[in-house]
Amino acid sequence: MATTIGTPFKKNATKAMLLGSGELGREVVIALKRLGLEVIAVDRYENAPAMQIADRSHVVPMLDAQKLEEVILKEKPDFIIPEVEAIATEKLVELEQQGFRVIPTAKAVNLTMNREGIRTLAAETLGLKTSAYAFADNFEDFKKAVEKIGLPCVVKPVMSSSGHGQSIVRSPAQIEKAWKISQTSGRAGEGRVIVESFIPFDYEITLLTVRHVGGTAFCAPIGHQQIDGDYRRSWQPHPMSDKALKTAQDYAKKITDALGGFGIFGVELFIRGDEVYFSEVSPRPHDTGMVTMITQQLSQFTLHVRAILGIPIPEIVLNGPGASRAIVVDGPAECVSFKGLDKALAIPNTDMRIFGKPDIKDHRRMAVLLARGDSIEQADIKTQLMLERLEISKN
Repeated sequence: MATTIGTPFKKNATKAMLLGSGELGREVVIALKRLGLEVIAVDRYENAPAMQIADRSHVVPMLDAQKLEEVILKEKPDFIIPEVEAIATEKLVELEQQGFRVIPTAKAVNLTMNREGIRTLAAETLGLKTSAYAFADNFEDFKKAVEKIGLPCVVKPVMSSSGHGQSIVRSPAQIEKAWKISQTSGRAGEGRVIVESFIPFDYEITLLTVRHVGGTAFCAPIGHQQIDGDYRRSWQPHPMSDKALKTAQDYAKKITDALGGFGIFGVELFIRGDEVYFSEVSPRPHDTGMVTMITQQLSQFTLHVRAILGIPIPEIVLNGPGASRAIVVDGPAECVSFKGLDKALAIPNTDMRIFGKPDIKDHRRMAVLLARGDSIEQADIKTQLMLERLEISKN
């Protein structure tokens, strides 16, 4: 059922609250504001990217269930839109039962925050092909899990995202280090980990999947490069066989149907020949999907908002091959400056987004470069040339 949009700051305002206000949330805010919603941005630190353009904001430790509930009850949003994993999701389940609308559903947010829940759903309930896996709560069980799965293997905190706390164990000498990384670098601190067998895949894709009132729609597959589990480059459309694409879409529909609700899902898949392995799913826009801001007529952020508001998605138009490249800056730094935009953006069919993040402790994604070309290879070369023309300074 379509939403009636009221007037911001009036008694009939249609209000959306973002839980998480990073660069992806920033673009969601823009899409929401274009359609006339009143937007509240929430995050654990001040001046987060989405806060800078939302109507108002709150700084809340989002793993604190009581504080989270307080800000939601104060604002009474029509839509609660989680944009990060590290949230007190069980509280969202309670609030949904009280009548609040969580996007896509509180169940989906709760399951996908915890890799254990989503992996169990995919492999054991839906029967999707995945890597072998095991879970561990302490170092002794972790060593046993690594022995069971075998080397090489991938280690991830069950509650984290964007590669935080993730590592690959290739030899016994790396086991203790991998455990320490998982316990100190995850989004939610110490805790349970998943150990996965390393699949010798040919490539991995993100299949952006939109559940809307008219059914399920798919964006063209997005290929990407990760360094230490964190996105650095992506391109669309990634070439793949018709058989593999059909299986990927089947997997994506099964997992998103099981999660339910309306919105965009980033379904991550490993591809080996025509074989498809499910990896992860995020019930929100995906970092690799930033490429859609230049490749598609409707970006992943616009698609997400339209689906949330009950607007059907009749067609997803691909304007042409494109690529994105994240600008990651090493810290520490209180702020950064960008120079040379005139030179970088003089290249035809290019664009960029500067996120406006306030500081850098270790390393941080601070901007993204976008380009369209006659091929994904040409577009990728353009983003590299853009990067070379930029001057980034730290203060």
